[in-house]
Amino acid sequence: MSPEEFRHYGKQVVDWIADYLAGIEKYPVRSQSRPGEVRAMLPAHPPEQGEPYEKVLADLDRVIMPGITHWQHPNFFAYFPANGSGPGILGDLLSSGLGVQGMLWATSPACTELETLTVDWLAELLGLRAHFRTDSAGGGVIQDSASGASLVAMLSALQRVSGGVAGADGIGERYTVYVSSQTHSSLEKAGRIAGIGAHNVRTVRVDPETLEMDPAHLLTLIDEDVAAGAIPVMVCATIGTTSTTAIDPVRAIGEICRERGIWLHVDAAYAGVAAVCPELRWINDGVAEYADSYATNPHKWLLTNFDCTVLWVRDRKPMIDTLSILPEFLRNQASESGDVIDYRDWQVPLGRRFRALKLWSVIRWYGAEGLRDHVRTGIALAERFASLVAADPDFELRSHHPFGLVCFRPLRTDAHDVMELVNASGELYLSHTKIGDEVWLRMAIGSPATKEHHIDKAWETLRAAGKRISPGRQ
Repeated sequence: MSPEEFRHYGKQVVDWIADYLAGIEKYPVRSQSRPGEVRAMLPAHPPEQGEPYEKVLADLDRVIMPGITHWQHPNFFAYFPANGSGPGILGDLLSSGLGVQGMLWATSPACTELETLTVDWLAELLGLRAHFRTDSAGGGVIQDSASGASLVAMLSALQRVSGGVAGADGIGERYTVYVSSQTHSSLEKAGRIAGIGAHNVRTVRVDPETLEMDPAHLLTLIDEDVAAGAIPVMVCATIGTTSTTAIDPVRAIGEICRERGIWLHVDAAYAGVAAVCPELRWINDGVAEYADSYATNPHKWLLTNFDCTVLWVRDRKPMIDTLSILPEFLRNQASESGDVIDYRDWQVPLGRRFRALKLWSVIRWYGAEGLRDHVRTGIALAERFASLVAADPDFELRSHHPFGLVCFRPLRTDAHDVMELVNASGELYLSHTKIGDEVWLRMAIGSPATKEHHIDKAWETLRAAGKRISPGRQ
């Protein structure tokens, strides 16, 4: 494809995306495709000769679009938001156009230095302390996801506690990690990948009402494990759990970690970006004093299209010590000078995309005021929905909803059946969780396209679905 052909088709693609975003409400929120249907509509074998790009765009409409679940739809309320925005999309396009491989400072200085600037900007916007800045002993890095960030934090913690022995000749040692029943499943996966083992990822009890980690039980488990010869590696505290956005008591957990020399990782994947609003910075109580690492996802609620997680560490040395391997072909004068950051040492893979462009574009386009307005709007819409639920005697509202997630359940019908009915209709899309033995519905609000009338219509749809299902299986 020549530059002129790229210009021609590129304009068509940008127009297509703009039309898609402008008309997204004409689509059912969740794809109506059946398993195997998309693949069956395409040739079984690759073309022998190249095809005009018009055919690709035609199949995009004919085949691909019916198989798309529309995460940017104003009625998408499942999981957590996966915000996309114009400046974020354009930033991604620029990154693809430049084709930078940013593994080393030397492979594109601007890729590294823009990232250091952007993560420092975000730290400032969130009110994080100076020791998380890249001009300190710590610093920030853009990872692919919070799962990747958790793995890097765990490997760094393992490096620090073992002095580099773990993963080499530390056979026979038992290392332990501590999470709660509400912690994201990626921590168990990280334990497997890091060689700690899922059985050594210990589950701490939670308060039955708030679902926050119980520090007293955490201390009991640590003491039991140490007495049995184990070496505690890391505790993960969560600010805004996936299930209900519960908030662990970071300060109390941090005091235990500090006393016992254990790495404290804070997973604020969804809720952390809410701290762009000064009135919400209470969520980070204890982070400045105790957190060794902290992660949040601009790609969830801060208008930056996936993938973009920022991980900050208090001290970068354990991370670099465990992740840096230097073959001859990567040696260069800039790296050996010690004056630059090589982000290949801050992540598991060697290669890395120029992700900072999209986050930088978003921050510059919206500014601090625009980002705060977006978060506050999501919270206000969630409060609107919660008030509708609370006023209906046929539904129960979970009182904790400081962000954009509202958990609720019907009292006279089966919650799962209500969810399946509304999801199948294509009018809106919700997900669910379990608290004890009860199924609760999750209304996750955060799309920039969602307005008050979408919230009101969603509530009408849910109430109608509840009335259509016969009472019974609660």
